[in-house]
Amino acid sequence: MYVIEYYVENDISPVVEFLNKLNFKEQAKILREIDLLQDFGLFIGPPHIKKLQGTYNQLWELRVKQSTNDFRIFFFSFTHGKFVLLHGIRKTTDNTPINALDLSLRRLNNYLKGCERQ
Repeated sequence: MYVIEYYVENDISPVVEFLNKLNFKEQAKILREIDLLQDFGLFIGPPHIKKLQGTYNQLWELRVKQSTNDFRIFFFSFTHGKFVLLHGIRKTTDNTPINALDLSLRRLNNYLKGCERQ
């Protein structure tokens, strides 16, 4: 079993905030995928997860389809089987918005800086 950690900034988890804005079925589907990530880690493979490329190659996306909606939860693989969930979006275009990727990468770097201070 793997560890799922929700990134927190100013006492708020952006992923929890995102989930709270969704309807029950959407929340349930995304939480089920998070459970699969916790149970199987990166071995869950496509189509559930995808490693991003280029500038964003430290990031992964949890890919969730619920009815006609596509959702992405961006995360990274930390040490010792821990996954940190950074950001969530409802995907409305073919391409993932760059601002969502940049924000996820900033949160990843903030998380790592916080670990260095400890």
